Amino acid sequence: MTEEEPSFPPYLLARFETWRYRHFAPNRVRHARLAKEGQRPRAMVISCCDSRMDTVQMFGAELGDLFVVHNIANLVPPFEPDHSHHGTSAAVEYGVLALGVAHIIVVGHSNCGGVAACESLCSGTGGDIAGGSGFVSRWMEILRPGWERVRARAPGQPRHSTDLEQEAVRLSLDNLRGFPCVQAGLAEERLSLHGAWVDIGHGALHVRDPETDRFAPVEKSRACPKP
Repeated sequence: MTEEEPSFPPYLLARFETWRYRHFAPNRVRHARLAKEGQRPRAMVISCCDSRMDTVQMFGAELGDLFVVHNIANLVPPFEPDHSHHGTSAAVEYGVLALGVAHIIVVGHSNCGGVAACESLCSGTGGDIAGGSGFVSRWMEILRPGWERVRARAPGQPRHSTDLEQEAVRLSLDNLRGFPCVQAGLAEERLSLHGAWVDIGHGALHVRDPETDRFAPVEKSRACPKP
């Protein structure tokens, strides 16, 4: 006989009831239609599972607008058609083939704990998480080629975490291009790839320029005014 499991967090139940009242009830018809007809999101967003990142709210998405994948450090692994479990890869395949998304957007952010773990892992200074052989370490090995590129650009010089955070976005975009379904979508011009990086402390969005491969902040005229 197992011990009785603790009750569901009461504060989440209270918030669920608030959501039903404020959001579900006024949009009951839309919820019913989406439940019956299925989802048809226009874009797929791959972002970090960091609790400070809410891309749905950030991009003002409505219900059914975005197909969202959250993982540590917003990484897309290389295309590996083996028999292992590949959650993010499966989501990419589903988003492109089943949902027919027109855009895949990889969004990184400042102060990313996963990227910091990669830095510790690759530099040999990792702690209990980044220095072991657990899931986090194996996952962050995906970013090692990016860490090597960042180090090669300025050997012997101190690196800012932003460099590797943005490199994680570039690497994920490169890995996406290795998926056959993505290759086909790009070739047929029914799919486009985009990269972005968010400064979570200042609410600033930096978008990757595909021609220069650099991240630039959105135009000031589009930014929200200072309080």
